[in-house]
Amino acid sequence: MLTIRTPSHPFKDQRPGTSGLRKKVAVFQQPGYLENFVQALFDVLPDAAGQTLVLGGDGRFYNRVATQIILRMAAAKGYARVLVGQGGILSTPAVSAVIRHHGASGGIVLSASHNPGGPEGDFGIKYNIANGGPAPEKITEAMFERSKTVSEIHSIDSPDIALDALGTIYLGRMEVTVIDPVAIYLDLMQKLFDFNGMRKLFASGFRLRFDAMHAVGGPYAKAVLEGALGAPPGTVVNAIPLEDFGGLHPDPNPVNAEDLVHHLFAVDAPDMGAASDGDADRNMVVGRRFVVSPSDSLAVLLAHAHRVPGYRGGISGVARSMPTSQAVDKVAKAMGIPCYETPTGWKFFGNLMDAGLVSLCGEESYGTGSNHIREKDGLWAVLFWLNLIAVTGESVEALVRAMWKEHGRCVYSRHDYEGISLSSADALMRDLRASLHSLPGKSLAGCSIDFADDFSYTDPVDGSVSERQGVRIVLKDGSRAVFRLSGTGTDGATLRLYLERFEPDISRHDLPAEEALAPLAALAEAAANVRLQTGMDCPSVTT
Repeated sequence: MLTIRTPSHPFKDQRPGTSGLRKKVAVFQQPGYLENFVQALFDVLPDAAGQTLVLGGDGRFYNRVATQIILRMAAAKGYARVLVGQGGILSTPAVSAVIRHHGASGGIVLSASHNPGGPEGDFGIKYNIANGGPAPEKITEAMFERSKTVSEIHSIDSPDIALDALGTIYLGRMEVTVIDPVAIYLDLMQKLFDFNGMRKLFASGFRLRFDAMHAVGGPYAKAVLEGALGAPPGTVVNAIPLEDFGGLHPDPNPVNAEDLVHHLFAVDAPDMGAASDGDADRNMVVGRRFVVSPSDSLAVLLAHAHRVPGYRGGISGVARSMPTSQAVDKVAKAMGIPCYETPTGWKFFGNLMDAGLVSLCGEESYGTGSNHIREKDGLWAVLFWLNLIAVTGESVEALVRAMWKEHGRCVYSRHDYEGISLSSADALMRDLRASLHSLPGKSLAGCSIDFADDFSYTDPVDGSVSERQGVRIVLKDGSRAVFRLSGTGTDGATLRLYLERFEPDISRHDLPAEEALAPLAALAEAAANVRLQTGMDCPSVTT
């Protein structure tokens, strides 16, 4: 046993959440920094004797180094077995699938999700529990407290092990099995979707462009789309995972996936475009000259779920995060099934799925999933769309417009103000919260406010209460502006402003979002003094 002294705890300026710990690579490279996180985790987990741990990451810079460190510490913890992805790679959805398939006690995910990579980029780590989902707050809070007092790191003295060849080796007394990162995931997808129907779709000449953004989704997309489904070679682009994502920002949205959008708006555009993010849990879907919002995507999947083999038995319910548009609410109401509005964070969906209350769920931040695992799943969403196109014969745009025609359109946009100071962000939210009581019945920027609140959620499964989850300002017709701070960045704070307007008139469904949402943008500015508080004249990113 090797004992190493450790510096101060890694959470000193960031409390852990369901997204784990995300910092610049240079921060993680500090002596003992990563080790402190892992030791705090292992100290609050029960005895590991006889237990299996899953380990893998998105292949970004520092992934291999971190994998070796964690393997040595897992051996010291006393795990009987660790399943590690070949090359240290496993997508976040695959980690969840492998945990559930093998009955593992949990898994460690090495990823900063959609954040940039490389030596100057970001790195991250989080723990998933036995259901395959992110650790609940009782674990992350216990880790936080333990990290303040960790003084020793427990590891074994051993050289690095080979990670590129499949097979089993031993690290001390612990069995380390290097597994095919794709196999279990592919098998699960084949049980959910009509692969024969999708093969016929591609054989008919259907063209897809899938941009893996040089991230971990590449090997999965190649194996599933070009391999199992017979899509033409070259369907998956930027398919090789690189430590710096080839200089790309692996966040699938119209801004960072600009090249994909360009190809789908070209004269000879393919029938469909798609992209996944750094750890392959997010997705973007694009039709020919038609960009699909994540909120609309979730609503379309729900409306047609009965057409997909894995969901023909019925949908128990659906859930969305509070900032996500209410499009799926309208579809769920028409179907007569419950729709749950939760705080942002996949753990809330996990509770509902474990209790059998929901089958599908999604967030506006390009995350969609179902009860097949306990994480969002980028490639799963793309396969769902392909399955629908194969069975209906309709285009991406036609499927969305049919949903709008039947249920009305929720015009929606998210404005991100990135890299603002923490003090400015906190001041904006503090002042906004202080004004909530005076807003109902008031008219701002020509908008009559019906109610305003700071969203609070009581979990219907365990009764836990989550407060201060985002400020909502809602008009009488349901249109709204939502403010919340994001915890996924590593530089300063990010303020997210969400604008949503319901438009039932089909003749106005093509109204540009900027024009349709202009009154709500003016309302948000009048209510929160965004320009003054952030020091920014416009958002960093609008999606």
